[in-house]
Amino acid sequence: MSVSVDTVYQRVLAILNKEQRGYVTPQEFNLFANQAQMDIFEQYFYDINQFGRLHGNDTEYSDMLNILNEKINLFETTASMTYSNNHWAAPANLYRIGTIIYNGIEAERLNNNEYLAIKNSPLAKPTDSRPVFVASSAGYKVYGAAELTTGVTCNYIKRPAEVQWAGTLVNGVELQNSASSVDFELHDSEEAELVYKILELAGISIKDPSVYQIGSQLETKKIQQEKA
Repeated sequence: MSVSVDTVYQRVLAILNKEQRGYVTPQEFNLFANQAQMDIFEQYFYDINQFGRLHGNDTEYSDMLNILNEKINLFETTASMTYSNNHWAAPANLYRIGTIIYNGIEAERLNNNEYLAIKNSPLAKPTDSRPVFVASSAGYKVYGAAELTTGVTCNYIKRPAEVQWAGTLVNGVELQNSASSVDFELHDSEEAELVYKILELAGISIKDPSVYQIGSQLETKKIQQEKA
């Protein structure tokens, strides 16, 4: 699933043209598009926290937690980790770590104090069949019977890829160059939300409150419909 960057761009231009509010260049659009994508993506995790406190909906296709998890699942991935400078490095596109795995066994996450408290305990210390890991700003340490330097992978939530609308001139008209463009990685249900957020950002950029209000009003209407 994904959202066509060209569809969103053309819808934004069409609304601006209809309202006679000017033009958004591809460069401006790309900046707004990436900001909008990250705003929506990061909101998933706040919403998960909020809806997690509420009772679920018995209807299979309207439970908000299920819907949010479906959207987040698009970004779940697995990768081998690289060991360097005495630490396991996180993947470059990491947003949130899920599990760290050694030889098919999930490592338990500990803070440094917890690891120091158990590392010399005969019963509680890590083993190759009961590994643990500690996270720090430098990366990750993974321990079994000794510090582990091979055989480590991770499951994690990746950041959305950077969006790019690229154009090419055809008979004096700039059309999308699909080979150089990058679509939104969000769930396809987010198409309208992307348009509204980009309009809000465009309104702020061109200092036209009416453009911001158009996007904000459409977004508010969508939210009200979802909660109705």
